[in-house]
Amino acid sequence: MTKNLIPTINISSIVNKDFDSNKSINTINKIKKACINIGFFQITGHGINKKNIKNICNVGNNFFNSSENNKKKLAPKKWNNKNKNVYRGYFPNNVNGKEGLDIGDLKVTKNYANTKKNQYIEYLNLNKSIDKKSIKILSDYFDKIFILGETLFKSIIKLYNNDTNKSKVAFSRRKTLSTLRFNYYPNQTKPVEISKQDGVALGCETHVDSGIFTILYQDKKGGLQVQNRKNKKWYNVPFNKHALVVNTGRALEYLSKGKFKATNHRVLWNKTKRMSIPFFFEPSYDFKMDKSFLASPGRTKNNGLIYEKFLNSSLKKFIEYHR
Repeated sequence: MTKNLIPTINISSIVNKDFDSNKSINTINKIKKACINIGFFQITGHGINKKNIKNICNVGNNFFNSSENNKKKLAPKKWNNKNKNVYRGYFPNNVNGKEGLDIGDLKVTKNYANTKKNQYIEYLNLNKSIDKKSIKILSDYFDKIFILGETLFKSIIKLYNNDTNKSKVAFSRRKTLSTLRFNYYPNQTKPVEISKQDGVALGCETHVDSGIFTILYQDKKGGLQVQNRKNKKWYNVPFNKHALVVNTGRALEYLSKGKFKATNHRVLWNKTKRMSIPFFFEPSYDFKMDKSFLASPGRTKNNGLIYEKFLNSSLKKFIEYHR
């Protein structure tokens, strides 16, 4: 196995809103190379500190270690018929071998969700299961990692010599379908599936992600593997306490006309409890996925597949969303 399959990129220059200096251009070109060749890279200098990570992990662990009754207060209607939410919320481990908690933009209010009447814009009343201090931690983390997602997307826009402010067309708070997900792997007694390719036991099935980027906190127990597009072999994504893991998704592949492909990845079966925290950075539900968006200067044509429909098609492959 090649140790350098997954590159590590210090993105501190672009985090500081500088996309034009020589240092930033060098960073953006490294991101470009990683997106084209692998679709995965680790980032340091991302602006989310150890305290932020520790706090968000504590919130997740406290929630999953709470009672079943408490967790199910946030479950979608499929697992708690007292609730109206369908897309956001908690799902139990009998769905696909792991427990999960999906949280949308915490700026979405009940009134806003009722006004929009969109299947993916849901108000999730976290107060039913999570204390106010923890909700504040969740909100702050969502704010920080959303901005980080915007920064990475702006670096892609810059590759096309376009104005980075163009990202505002695709991403808007409250309208975004971005998801902060907690994956909690219990003491799995059996794998979710056995890989048909190499017979390896898996805790999470082989898949690609739907959005623009996924930004992941992987705990030190690891388990994440990436498939090399050329030789089809699988490589471990090493844990780096200073780094977050980034991978490209199907929406970026679509917008880039296949230049930045989404990459297969999976999680190995491990009997030890562990938690990962991916952030699925996704456009506004009504963003029109015009394939000329990245390449065209200024405003693009007002056409293209609406992201809501793009996501709806993509989610059908994930059993936890069969609701």
